[in-house]
Amino acid sequence: MSSTPESPEWLAERFEEHRSRLRAVAYRMLGSLSEADDAVQEAWLRLSRIDAREVESLGAWLTTVVARISLNMLRSRRTRREEPLGVHMPEPIVDRADGVDPEHEALLADAVGLALFVVLETLSPPERLAFVLHDMFSVPFDEIAPIVDRTPDAARQLASRARRRIRATAPVPDADLGAQRAVVDAFTAAARGGDIDALVAVLDPDVVLRADGGPAGTAPSIEVRGAATVASRALNFSRLDLVQRPAIVNGAVGVVTSRDGEPFTVAGFTVRGGRIVAMDILADPERLRALDLTILDG
Repeated sequence: MSSTPESPEWLAERFEEHRSRLRAVAYRMLGSLSEADDAVQEAWLRLSRIDAREVESLGAWLTTVVARISLNMLRSRRTRREEPLGVHMPEPIVDRADGVDPEHEALLADAVGLALFVVLETLSPPERLAFVLHDMFSVPFDEIAPIVDRTPDAARQLASRARRRIRATAPVPDADLGAQRAVVDAFTAAARGGDIDALVAVLDPDVVLRADGGPAGTAPSIEVRGAATVASRALNFSRLDLVQRPAIVNGAVGVVTSRDGEPFTVAGFTVRGGRIVAMDILADPERLRALDLTILDG
């Protein structure tokens, strides 16, 4: 027996058709899978309280609702001063080096690399919403404007400011994952071998290293620039007794390290023009323990 527009089954089926997109919107807004799932669940609850037959475009309505919920969550997070000072990594999405999980692929779509998500974390909530909805999901500014309580022109300016910052600080990586991996493998081999010249050779002169050690981390959160400085830190890091595993982090090449069986870091690399231009590292022990890294064990 097929479901009818009056039945709960019909409503659930329509919602499931949009869940993947809604989760992708919420993750890019919030940088957290658990919070993204909370936002999507709240959208479902709101949908269940209305007559969905009166909604002209259910997909557009749900996208708007999830965007509003995510915006409020971002603002609430800042009001409660949950945003740490300095570098803050979003929750990384980790896959095996030989391929991306289809669910993760749908979640990330054309967004590539952890660096992009790190820069999204630095935007104001309205800037982030305007950029995410317009540039990533093609939502027109006249639909974005009421969400951020701006005119369409003002919403366009929000997205424009965000776009300029992202272009300046989150370059698009080389498309070939194999070529990316070759550069990162050369970097890690040079670090293990203590070869400073080989390290510098695979680093862009203006490379940036960002690391989030968390409030209880043994290492401070840092942001440093320059090939010589980053190479020096890589040499120090290589002296630790760590197990390294190749991975794909947020759709680009990455490395996961562990010590004594516990996750130690998740690193995403941005490789452009055959050199590493950015390294983004989550080293917060508490947040690392919360990640499901079992996908790397398969």
